[in-house]
Order: sequence, then C-alpha cells, then structure tokens
Amino acid sequence: MKKTSSFLIPFSAILIIFACSNSGDDTSLIDSNTGSAVVPEVYKKIYGASSVTSDGTFITIKTNGQPDHKSVYYGTSDSRYESFSGTTFGGTTFTKNPNTINLNLAFTYKIPLNPVVATTHASTPLGAIGVAVNGVPFFNQYAGPNQPLTNEVTSFDQYLGHPQATGVYHYHVEPTYLTTTKGKEALMGYLLDGFPVYGPEENGVAVTNLDIYHGHTSVIADYPNGIYHYHVTNSDPYLNGNGFYGTPGTVSN
Repeated sequence: MKKTSSFLIPFSAILIIFACSNSGDDTSLIDSNTGSAVVPEVYKKIYGASSVTSDGTFITIKTNGQPDHKSVYYGTSDSRYESFSGTTFGGTTFTKNPNTINLNLAFTYKIPLNPVVATTHASTPLGAIGVAVNGVPFFNQYAGPNQPLTNEVTSFDQYLGHPQATGVYHYHVEPTYLTTTKGKEALMGYLLDGFPVYGPEENGVAVTNLDIYHGHTSVIADYPNGIYHYHVTNSDPYLNGNGFYGTPGTVSN
C-alpha cells in the first residue's frame, strides 16, 4: 500500500480560510491577533463616529451628533456657523427655530451586526431612530406624536436638518450634504435595527415601489449577497414607514 503523507494546518491559516470562505458581506469574523470581532468594512464608512466596534453580535457606534457641515444652528461664534435665509425643503420659506446645536452630547448606538426581519415590527420612537454616516441622528417622519412634519419643515437648514429643544441636531429627510458629497446612491447610515439606509437613487434612477417600511431587498455594492435596506426620499414617509423592518437595538445619550 502506498503511504500517504500528512501535515497540520496552522490555526492562523484556518482563520484565513474561514475569512475567504465567508464571501459577501464579511460579517462575524474574528481577528487572529486580538481575538476580538472584526468590524466589517462597510461600517467604516461611518466617518463621523468616534469609535465603531463589534462584539460579534452587535455593532456599537459612538458619536457626538454634531454635523460636519455648516449650519445656521451653530452658535454665531462657531466656525461652522453659516447664515441662511430663503427657501428650504419643498420650496417653503425658511423660518429659524429657537434652538442651537448642543456641543455636549454623546450618543451610543448598539445595532445588530446581522439584522433579520422582525416577527413583530416595532414602531419608531420620537428621537434618534438611527445614525447617519457623519454621526448625525436620523429621526422619523413625525414632528411629535402622530404629528406630520408639515409645519416643521420650514425650520430645516441649508442641508435639511435642524435641532430640537435640547439641541439634538437631526435629519428627518434626505441629508443633502451627504447626497451631494457622497452621491445619490451612497450609504447614508443605519437604523437601529441594523439595516442600512441609502440615498434616493439606485442603479442611476430614483427609487420607487418601496414597501410599507420604506425599503426593499436588492443587491448593492456594499452587500453583494443582497440585503434589505431603506431609502431616503423627498416624499412622506421620507426615511422610514410603518416601523422597523428588523428588531431595533438601542441608543443612549
């Protein structure tokens, strides 16, 4: 009988094989040097975060919530202040609200690394329902409990955001600074359920026929295996419809 040779595969090589076999979205990998969970590349697009980490189950994103663009809502002595007047969202006449961006906030978002559709779809709360790639919170389509944005849109600044009473600057609608600098099809951020939010276009055309949660499933560059994702649009519900598609994580500030 012909004798066959055998050899041992180093543990580091096993990790490399696992990483290569996990094609597509590159989730749940372990760093062979630190033993900690690797943050998939797509989350590194959240450039406004002070840190983005993973425990293998959740992604934790920390931000100060301050926009990286000019706003009339910064204090006049702040270098990021820029005067604004004229028209804003929907061609309405801009009317500044009395609030100023709070410079002393700290947000911690904890979202599922591998989100799945929820059995029961939770309604989005008032306040932060997700985070944009520049660290600014996303809010839902309401000015208050079941109150439409009709009157509130007049206070949206030159990039269609504004602060609420405690100074939390946020976006309810398309963050035009991001769609201008990153592109209309680019990743805009994530909602608390871990599903991504993209701009108002896909494959070069405006997105239509979204579901009741204001999203759909398709293949996109960041997720070559396909994923459910939301889109920002300029018509109600703007960013999210009848609640979270998946089970939301948490946010604290």
